[in-house]
Formats: sequence, structure tokens, C-alpha cells
Amino acid sequence: MVKAIVFDLGGVLIDLDFDRCVKAFREVLGYERITEILDLSHQKGIYGEMEAGRVTADEFRAEILRESRPGCVPADVDRAMAELLTGMDPAKVPLLERLSREYAVYGLSNNNEISVKRMHDIYEENGLDWQRVFRKEFISSRMKLMKPSRAIFDAAAAEIGLPGGEILFIDDSQRNVDGALAAGWKAALYVQGTDLGACIERNL
Repeated sequence: MVKAIVFDLGGVLIDLDFDRCVKAFREVLGYERITEILDLSHQKGIYGEMEAGRVTADEFRAEILRESRPGCVPADVDRAMAELLTGMDPAKVPLLERLSREYAVYGLSNNNEISVKRMHDIYEENGLDWQRVFRKEFISSRMKLMKPSRAIFDAAAAEIGLPGGEILFIDDSQRNVDGALAAGWKAALYVQGTDLGACIERNL
């Protein structure tokens, strides 16, 4: 019996637009190597290092600015990164509110402090009281662990306090779904733009 539902954030709760972000890095910053470090599911290079907690957000900004157009500032990096996050389907707000009354709801994301702040802004813009809905957000850069490693799922399950068979994980990456299944969790693949509620109901 499922007692907790754990959501990936970007691509599940928050919609992503890879091409728009690439365009912003090139037009706002003049940073041409963005496709070498940005991926919809698993970041690479300095971006991946930030999400793994091995470099700080400030160190990431400084590294990007070193290869950007003269005159760019850290806020320009944040503005370009924010273009990856396009918004939230308003129908997910009442869904999350209802689920939080019936289950323990958590987030689990390969993510970084720059993007997490923007996600929180998007929640608030859509009227979602995320601090009430989520019991906790497990963020890779804070945990220094990354999906799909067994370690991040084991650490999250230990804090949730439930066996894996009582936790349902929803992610938009099959690789991460497979990682959760290998850790003994229930897990389902979500395709951005489809019915999230139906995806959950099929897998409870």
C-alpha cells in the first residue's frame, strides 16, 4: 500500500523547455557551449558538478561568466537558467493539495539552488503553498547525491521512514525510474503534458 508519493520536480511538476534555455544562454550571455552541459534529464560538466553539490551556485555563475560576453553579470546567468522552467499546469495545484491530504508528499530532484528558487516562485505564482504540500524536498546539490544512484533513494527512504514498497516515485526519466525500482520503490514514468493524476492512479 502506497503511503508516500515522491515527485521529480522539473519535467513532472514544472514544465521544461530545453530549446528556450539554450537560446537564452546564447542571446543573453553569448555563452555558446550550453548544449555541452545542459540536458533535459542529466546535466554534464560544470552544470552537473553544481547539481551534484561539488561546486556552489556562485562558482557556477563565475565559470559561465568567464566564457560569456563582456559586461554580463551573475543575474544574467540566473535569467538564462530560468528560461528552462516554463511554468506549471494549474490543474496540478488542486491535485497536489488533494494528494497531500491523503499521502505524505515529497520532492526528489537532481537540481540546484538557482533553479529551485525559480521553481518555488512558479509554485507561488500558481497559488500552490508548496511548504504545506511538500513534507520535504530532497535536492541533489544539498544531499551531494544524484539520481539514479541507489544511495539517493536509500537516503530519502530512510528520512521518509517507510519501506520502498510503500513509496511511489514519479519521474520523467526512465533512467531515474529504473534507479528507484532497483532501490525497491514503486515508480512510474511521466510524460510531460499528459495527465499526472491518471499516471498516479494507474500506479497506486
